[in-house]
Amino acid sequence: MRRMPGEPRNRRMQRAVVQLILDRGLRSGTPLPTETELMAALGAGRNSVREALKALQALDIVEIRHGHGTFVGRASLTPLVDGLTFRALVRHADDAGATAEIREVRQALEEWLIRRVAGTLTEAELDRLDGLVDRMAAEGRAGRPVAELDRRFHQLLYASLGNALVPELLDALWTVCHRVAGARARPDDPSPELTVHRHRAIITALRARDVEGAQRAMAVHFRGGEG
Repeated sequence: MRRMPGEPRNRRMQRAVVQLILDRGLRSGTPLPTETELMAALGAGRNSVREALKALQALDIVEIRHGHGTFVGRASLTPLVDGLTFRALVRHADDAGATAEIREVRQALEEWLIRRVAGTLTEAELDRLDGLVDRMAAEGRAGRPVAELDRRFHQLLYASLGNALVPELLDALWTVCHRVAGARARPDDPSPELTVHRHRAIITALRARDVEGAQRAMAVHFRGGEG
C-alpha cells in the first residue's frame, strides 16, 4: 500500500484494512481475519490494528462484536447523517438556516431525478404513489403527522431507477433535515392539505408524461418547505 504524504499513521492503517477487505472480496457480515492475523498481514502492532478497527467501526465499515470477532460492516450512510447533522447545527443558530442547505441539495437531486423517471413510471407504480397520497390525506384529516408517508413517497418515486444509492442518499438527507428541525412541527410547515395537494400535482404531471411539469411541481414542493 502506497503511503500518502503527511498521512497520519492511523489513517494509513485504516486504508490498509479497507484494502485487505477489498482484495479478499469480503462482503458485509463476513468475518475479518483475527487480530493476530491482521497484525501479520499488515505488518502492524496490536494497538495500531485496534485503533484502526475502532475508527472503521465508527464509519460502519467494520462491526466489532465483543466475544465473537470483527466483521465487515454494512457501510451504511449513518456516519454521513451524523456528520451532516452536526455540521448543520454548528454552522447555523436556527432550524431554518440549518436545514436550508440540505434541502437545497435534495431539491437539486430530485429535480434531476424526476426527469429520469417522468416518462418511464408505469400506471401501477403511479397508482401506488396515489395510494400513499390518499393515506397522507387520511392521516392529515385525523390530525396525525404525514412526514413518514412523505418520506416513503420519495423512496417509491425513484425505485424504478434500480439504483440502490438513490433512495439511501435521499433518505439520509431527509433524516438530517428532520433531525435538525426536531420532532416538533416548525411554524412554517405546510398544512397536511397543502402537502397532499403538492404531491397530487407531481403525480398529475407524471401521468401526463409531462417532464417539465413534473420538475416544476417538484420545485414547488421544495419551495414550500416540505421534503
